[in-house]
Amino acid sequence: MNKYAIAIHGGAGTIVRASMTPEKETLYKKGLELAILSGEHILKNGGSSMDAVEAAIRTLEDNPLFNAGKGAVFTNNGKNEMDAAIMDGENLKAGAVAGVQNIKNPIHLARTVMDKSEHVFLAGFGAMEFAEKNKIEFAPDAYFFTRERYDQLLSAKQTDKVQLDHTEEKKFGTVGAVALDIQGNLAAGTSTGGMTNKKFGRIGDSPLIGAGTYANNKTCAVSCTGYGEYFIRSVAAHDVSCLMEYKRLSLKQACRLVVQDKLIKIGGEGGLIAVDAQGNIELSFNSDGMYRAMKKSDEGVYIGIYRE
Repeated sequence: MNKYAIAIHGGAGTIVRASMTPEKETLYKKGLELAILSGEHILKNGGSSMDAVEAAIRTLEDNPLFNAGKGAVFTNNGKNEMDAAIMDGENLKAGAVAGVQNIKNPIHLARTVMDKSEHVFLAGFGAMEFAEKNKIEFAPDAYFFTRERYDQLLSAKQTDKVQLDHTEEKKFGTVGAVALDIQGNLAAGTSTGGMTNKKFGRIGDSPLIGAGTYANNKTCAVSCTGYGEYFIRSVAAHDVSCLMEYKRLSLKQACRLVVQDKLIKIGGEGGLIAVDAQGNIELSFNSDGMYRAMKKSDEGVYIGIYRE
């Protein structure tokens, strides 16, 4: 059987052991394991990388620990505005949504934009109208309410600052997945609730094809997590692919150059996950930690949180 591979992330940032209780660490690891296995199950049974990526991200969106879907942070006006994107490396098709509210699984809406429209990117009320027409599942405001997220908003409002997904620690809350299936096709997806107390319809890198999400069978699939503005300015995900295609760098070399050099030079903090057409996986970050997991067809599950 041809090899398959899958990797996921649940955000990066100042994630250190001193700020994590054993109980919460266990919950994060269980959440990551459940997500990676939901995607791997599809790959193991001959399913597509697109289906595996969507399944893994949906599992993370359903977990209130992660800043996507049910765990999305609050905007300045007390709403949850979510962004997501997915891309097929076989044909370079992609779908993305931004600023959507009450969508239970934004990654599924992004997939539907790709599959059932002639467009790539829909935003705001138009995206939600499209969701209604295509019978995408909505959820009430109460579904997205978590006390921790609401307390983060109240804290941010006291200083009138836009905050990353954090309490004491600084954490860039995004979830993502990349996969290679046994047919040799790559896929990538990313989903996020953005920044606490964000205003003016701010959109980060997650739904932007080439910035936070990119897949191309010639090179790799990439999903980013970090301070989105820097990843947008760097076109980070596409840059990894370009370094492989045009400079003939390996996946490891390309990820290292983007994350440990180019982003740092402009003040960008965070990381990315990537898989190439040979099934090599990179989990690269320049922050103190990144919630991450990976599984290859011939290896066990790896789960990490802190810098090792």
